[in-house]
Amino acid sequence: MVENKKYVNKYNFAFIDEATKKEIRRKLLKAIAIPGYQVPYSSPEMPIARGWGTGGLHVTLAIIGADDIFKIIDQGSDASVNACNLRNFVHDMTGVKTTFDTAEATIIQTRHRITEEELQANQIFVYQVPQPEPLRGVERYENKTRQMHGEADYAKMWVSLYEQFITHGDIMLGAGYPVKVNDRYIMAPSPIPRWDVPNLNHSKAIHLFGAGREKRLYAVPPHTKVEALEFEDVKFHIENFNGTKCVKTGYHKAFLDELYFDDGSKHFLINDSNFLDKLIENLQPVQHSNPYLNQIEDEKN
Repeated sequence: MVENKKYVNKYNFAFIDEATKKEIRRKLLKAIAIPGYQVPYSSPEMPIARGWGTGGLHVTLAIIGADDIFKIIDQGSDASVNACNLRNFVHDMTGVKTTFDTAEATIIQTRHRITEEELQANQIFVYQVPQPEPLRGVERYENKTRQMHGEADYAKMWVSLYEQFITHGDIMLGAGYPVKVNDRYIMAPSPIPRWDVPNLNHSKAIHLFGAGREKRLYAVPPHTKVEALEFEDVKFHIENFNGTKCVKTGYHKAFLDELYFDDGSKHFLINDSNFLDKLIENLQPVQHSNPYLNQIEDEKN
């Protein structure tokens, strides 16, 4: 720990200079004031390549304080290479306490997942975002997408969803399913699976999104309406694991990874590593916030 303190002293607290951190915080305040709106920001250089979490790291380092407790996950895991390296960097640059426990953390940074355990009002959830523009698939030019957002002209998006349904019988969007925030802006919720999208709706926590490569910040404040795009007769639905359950706990109301053992057999394991550890330790469900899970329970019964 002494070595870490010596290392921290070589840099400004949280690595980024104070003027840049102030600029990022000002832009985050604007993003919170206009839910779902993409705010341009400077996106300073970091000691990692763009595309490896610089946007989320910018947000975390701009808002973190000495008393915060930091947690980071990569696709649900606390132990992936991306999560471990960024956790070590944040700790070395700030000296803050780090944790694997979702309930203990005050700032949680994520790549491609929302925790299964319900987030609370004292927590800030930070997303690493590769592509912040939900209209990129239907409009290639940035000036056009900005105009479409300004005029709330989302006709091309709705036509694209309709064409997918007509062609494939379903809306063929998995990770990063587009949502409408506060009945105004269509937003890309980062490449989280459909399973996690309902957890954004009226969440108790602040959700902050950082796209370093694209130089965009946006946010979803607490208790804000977030709805997945759907038609009256074609409803949004989450992933269906067809009655499967976790091979270690038997729990089925969580996002599952598909695993193949050496004997060729297929099994499923809870994706959220901390949620899995708590279930193994306590042998009882941990509180969740996904409203679709009650429907899964009803269908199973």
